[in-house]
Parts: sequence; C-alpha cells; structure tokens
Amino acid sequence: MIARAGAGPLRRLVVLRHAKSAWPEGVEDHRRPLAPRGLKDAPAAGRALAEADSLPDLALCSTAVRARQTWQLASAEWGTPPSVRYDHRLYAAGVPALLEVVRETPPEVETLLLVGHNPGLEELVLELAGDGLDDTLDRVRTKFPTSALAVLTWRGTGWPALAPGVALLTSFTVPRGRKK
Repeated sequence: MIARAGAGPLRRLVVLRHAKSAWPEGVEDHRRPLAPRGLKDAPAAGRALAEADSLPDLALCSTAVRARQTWQLASAEWGTPPSVRYDHRLYAAGVPALLEVVRETPPEVETLLLVGHNPGLEELVLELAGDGLDDTLDRVRTKFPTSALAVLTWRGTGWPALAPGVALLTSFTVPRGRKK
C-alpha cells in the first residue's frame, strides 16, 4: 500500500537499466560497450516507451559507455528526443545517490527517465514503490534484467518530495529486439 498520496501534478519516473553489455578483454568497466543483443534491445526499449506513451521530458543517464549507447539507441526511436544530462554520480550508484540526482530535477519535468545500472536501479524501484499494479513488484523482486523498464507514478509539487513508498509501480517490462 502506498504510504501517502502527495499533492501536485502526476509525475512519472521511468527507470531503464542499460541494455546487455559486452565484456571485451582489457576494457575497464566504465568503458564497456553494448553487446550485439544490447544493440537490438536498446531500440526496442525506446519503442516500448513510445508505445506506452511514457516518453520523458528529461533523461538522466550514467556516463558509462553502455548506458550512453542505450540512451542514444532508445531515444533514436522517437521523433524529437528530450534533453539528456549525463551524470557520473549515476554510475554504480546506490539508492541514496540515485535519489539525490533525481531530486535535483526541475519542477517543470513531469516525466523523468533514469538510465543506469543494477543493483541500484532495482533497489530504487523497490524503495520508492509503496504498491504495484498486478504482479509488477513481485517481478522486479525476482529479476531486473538488462533493458528492463519500470514506470513509477506519484503526485508531487517537485522532485525533492519523492520519498520511499510514495510511488505506484504501474508498469514493468523487458523489451527485447528482434533481428531485422
């Protein structure tokens, strides 16, 4: 059950775990690129967001190569992508750091996309969701795989008010690309 309902406009936090990455020998973690499967799955995530009418007003993206590539391929599926801010604090971040970055979002942003990494993203979704539709929470607890998309909704006058348990997990999907 949701701890409390806030006042203000309906806001959405869309959480996207980067697509499947490669593990090239001798490449440091921050510089790992997407694997062939990730190159197919990232555009599928972009299409899924467009089909669900969950396009963001702003995107916050980790500076890791695989997260940046995920953002670039996903957003290329939209007519006009929103602004993106690359933030080094999102790389390997836990819930406190993720919340700090999200809470800095301008109040005019109603739908925010966060592109990053596990386990932080999964823990963030579970921390913020006071409840979920259908079996969404159980599915997140089971696995938050690469390319997973979680949509959290809540009401608030600004992003600093986003707190544990106030959001509703309305959607959890794992888009997969297909060979063309």
